[in-house]
Amino acid sequence: MPTPFPTVFVSHGSPTLILEDSPGRAFLAGLGERLGRPSAVLAVSAHWTTPEPAVSSAARPETVHDFYGFPRALFEMRYPAPGAPELAERVLGLLQAQGIAGSADPEQGLDHGAWVPLKLMYPEADIPVAQLSVMPRHDAADHVALGRALAPLRDEGVLILGSGGAVHNLRDFRFGATGTAPWADAFARWLDATLMAGDVEGIARWTERCPEARVAHPTDEHFLPLPVALGAAGPIPRAERLHDGFEHGSIGMQAYAFHAG
Repeated sequence: MPTPFPTVFVSHGSPTLILEDSPGRAFLAGLGERLGRPSAVLAVSAHWTTPEPAVSSAARPETVHDFYGFPRALFEMRYPAPGAPELAERVLGLLQAQGIAGSADPEQGLDHGAWVPLKLMYPEADIPVAQLSVMPRHDAADHVALGRALAPLRDEGVLILGSGGAVHNLRDFRFGATGTAPWADAFARWLDATLMAGDVEGIARWTERCPEARVAHPTDEHFLPLPVALGAAGPIPRAERLHDGFEHGSIGMQAYAFHAG
């Protein structure tokens, strides 16, 4: 049997992260070696949103450049990892077993929420990857339940990688800014304390529990990969802090691994 993987949440930052010399980039560049090699990756990206769960089933997913106004070098990058149609089928079966309806999308490629961290973590691009959407019409509790349905994948050598942003308010983004906005620091400290306490209910009700929630996340999509990763570690997850800090003043780069308690 493969060694069970922790589930992981990373903050992928700006698309330019992969071009920068920054602590966040250095962390992601060493994370693959730290975790080891999975049999496949299920990337839960903030940049693929759907009304209900969807999983990519392409055998050869395209590298999606879902941004504009960035350096040409970003648009020239490719991450030619093989797809994972068998994993996609397994995901749909696990969801169905828990009464969650999902669908497969053979056209969905790897958006930058998936390929930017994976290109740093596993640069050889030789590990099969499927992508799972997040659903802004559903709350964090539904995403915890989605993750719990997928928990058996850990014992099958699959790395469930949530990719979003611990703090993500582009309205206050200031390229190259130093220091940290007080509201961003407050939310990051609340998030860390809540995860370290194993308070799944707190994460599920995050907008009620933290006064800075809606400043840190004006919209939900960059938060939602986190409750999926948390739920996939099982009913009593144990959080491990992997990385901390901010870039550009207010972009939270916090990352966590979740282990079965």
